[in-house]
Amino acid sequence: MQPTEGINISRRALDVEDYIDIVRRHKGWIFGPFLLTLVVSVVGVYMWPDSFTSIEAIRIVPQQVPEQMVQAAVNQQMEQRLNAMAQTILSRSVLTNIINTFGLYPKERTQMPIEDLVERMKVDKIKILPVTSLGGRGGEYRGVGAFTIAFSYENRYSAQKVVQDLGARFIDESIRNRSNATYATTDFMKTQMEQAKKELDDIEAKLQQFQTEHNGNLPDQMDGNLRQMQSLQTQLSILGTQISRDTQDRLQMQGQIQILKDGQASVAKEQPMEQQSQAYREKNDKLAQAERDVTNVQTRLDILLQQYKEDWPDVKAVRGQLEVATKRRDDLLKEDASAKKTDAATEASATPPPAKGPTPLQTRELRDYDARIRTLQTAIEGKDLELERYNKEVARVNEQIRLFAGRVETVPAGARQYGDLLREKEIARSKYVDLDAKLQRAQIAQDMESRKQGETLEILDPASLPITQTDPRRPLIISAGAAIGLLLGVVIAGALEMKDTSLKNLKDVRAYTQMAILGSIPLLENDFVVRRRKRLAWLGWTTASLAAVVIMSGSIVYYYVTKV
Repeated sequence: MQPTEGINISRRALDVEDYIDIVRRHKGWIFGPFLLTLVVSVVGVYMWPDSFTSIEAIRIVPQQVPEQMVQAAVNQQMEQRLNAMAQTILSRSVLTNIINTFGLYPKERTQMPIEDLVERMKVDKIKILPVTSLGGRGGEYRGVGAFTIAFSYENRYSAQKVVQDLGARFIDESIRNRSNATYATTDFMKTQMEQAKKELDDIEAKLQQFQTEHNGNLPDQMDGNLRQMQSLQTQLSILGTQISRDTQDRLQMQGQIQILKDGQASVAKEQPMEQQSQAYREKNDKLAQAERDVTNVQTRLDILLQQYKEDWPDVKAVRGQLEVATKRRDDLLKEDASAKKTDAATEASATPPPAKGPTPLQTRELRDYDARIRTLQTAIEGKDLELERYNKEVARVNEQIRLFAGRVETVPAGARQYGDLLREKEIARSKYVDLDAKLQRAQIAQDMESRKQGETLEILDPASLPITQTDPRRPLIISAGAAIGLLLGVVIAGALEMKDTSLKNLKDVRAYTQMAILGSIPLLENDFVVRRRKRLAWLGWTTASLAAVVIMSGSIVYYYVTKV
């Protein structure tokens, strides 16, 4: 009995008997996809050629020399350098060379371009992975100083050779990269240092030329110039004191000579020596004192004129004192001259005494006077020479004082330019010293790399010769294929059951008609037709199963025959 059309009635909940009936009704749709996918999985997985994976482990050996003593010239971390080396080694040219050298993929090379084959080999067949170890808190994985190179290929011997070649290329590339990096660093630092040296030499040449042109007028020589001026002024004062002292000594000696000459003349004329000597001595003392005053005032005036101008008050005062002292000296000289004239006239008008020969005592006195006069004259000549030398020294000191005074006045003119040159020189020197130190470190790092004491790569585990294949994973693929086929059959059976809206049993009749069931009449069919249908079904499934077994067995046998 079919449900009434146009009425939407929800299906009743199914129980275990209903699921068993569904499986019984759609067992062909469930078992058919399962058998088909099982056969396809077995045939496909055994027709799929084996792939062997060879693995080589390479250890990263750290720098042998402590980094506190020698710093490497390579600034990249090992992970970055590994990525750079991997890009170089896995380039198209290198992989093409490896394929041609070891005769890889002979069939594929005739069927696809070499670029596609290289890309497939690079992406799917070659694996470069860091070695990890379990450690730390919580069982976290952390990287260690090693990495592995894996390559999968149908021939295990070829796979081993390719891995060995890749490992050797990594080691050679690491050495070449570090050597090139250290050499490039050294060459760059050498070029920079030479340029800095040239800049420093140019600045020093400019500074030397400036110092030569402005020698004595440099800003840093101002203190020295001032000290030299003070020293020269002190020396000038000392020279003035010495000149004054020698002048006084000379005047005293001249006075003494005059006294001796007068004594000598009085002895020769037999005049009373006491009165005449006393009078001359007083006159000569006054004259000598006047000469000393003039000399002292003149020395003071010369010293002041070296420092100040004519309109300076001290200069005017000392010049007035000089005029007074000079006038007093001139007056004494006039008095002395008039006294000498009076004495001469008196002597001329007087009647000369009768000439008598000198007595022995007078002779001795005259000789003594003569000897003392000559001694004083010799001393005066020495004083004259000494005064001449002092005057020359005073002239030289005055010239030097004027020179240093001019330097002090002209210092600010080139101060800025000189300061700029000094700063440029200091900057250039600091740059040169810094680059020289860096060059030395780079040369030490280069020597370390040449001795292979830097960070290197070495083989930890050589390339393995695989015994069992890694691909395909046949049990997993077959199980997955069978599960997919079974799932597909269940989905098909469920879809057919959902599409079929007929009443299947008494439960459906009670649920959808809401009628009391008094009895049921089973479906009556011809026994012959029923048996025939069952035989045909069993025959078909048996044939399909046998065919599936034969096909799967044949693929397995083919795999093992071709493997040997």
